[in-house]
Amino acid sequence: MEQTLQQIKTDRTKSRYLRAFKAAFPYTIPVLTGFAALGIAYGLLMASNGYGVLWAFLMSAIGFGGSVQYAMVPLLTTVFDPLQAFLLSFMINARHLFYGLSMLGKYKGLGKKRFFLIFALCDETFSVVSSVEPPEDVEKGLFYFFITFLDYFYWSAATVAVALGTMITRFTPFLLFPDSKEPPKTVLYLGRVLPPAMMGLLVVYCLRNVSLIRSPHGIPELIAIAVIVALHKWKENVLLSIGTGTVVYMLLVQLVF
Repeated sequence: MEQTLQQIKTDRTKSRYLRAFKAAFPYTIPVLTGFAALGIAYGLLMASNGYGVLWAFLMSAIGFGGSVQYAMVPLLTTVFDPLQAFLLSFMINARHLFYGLSMLGKYKGLGKKRFFLIFALCDETFSVVSSVEPPEDVEKGLFYFFITFLDYFYWSAATVAVALGTMITRFTPFLLFPDSKEPPKTVLYLGRVLPPAMMGLLVVYCLRNVSLIRSPHGIPELIAIAVIVALHKWKENVLLSIGTGTVVYMLLVQLVF
């Protein structure tokens, strides 16, 4: 008898959570589409600056600041100033003070869920939660919880997935061919020719929209490429040659052509 009552209680709890999830999920689909793109971009930004999966996850799971996370990446790549980071974060996220004031009524009496709801109250979650009411047969706290949790999960998962994919591509060659294992000659050959081939593909991609029959007939691009090649032949410094070529191109486009 006791086990039967316990089973009924468990089933009722599952039913409450399932109803709340089903009611909340449709409201988060627009957020999913936006967070997928923005989260992927942020994951790529973190990976391109040398930060792996753990850093991307911690920044998204703990920081969970959206725009402020983008702004913090340059601060992480230089000498870290905690006061500057705090002031930047406060100024960017000051609008959340007003979000919180407007949500005092909706979040009242929600118990332990309230802390997470406050912690993960981003712009998108606020726009949804502040404008919808739960169905009559759905518990208010669970409804708001699942909207907030799903938005939080979309952002974190997108950034981690991209960072994880980047790390996998970086570590896979070293895992397949450790120091104790001699790579095949074909692999060594590909290792020599693929980097220049990839650079060639990037050049073609950059020049894909250049028209020789319309002004300025590709002249800025041609001059910039000539500067890059000549400077690299002279100094053999990739950063110097590409950086100078970029500056020359921008000056030509803005001031000459």
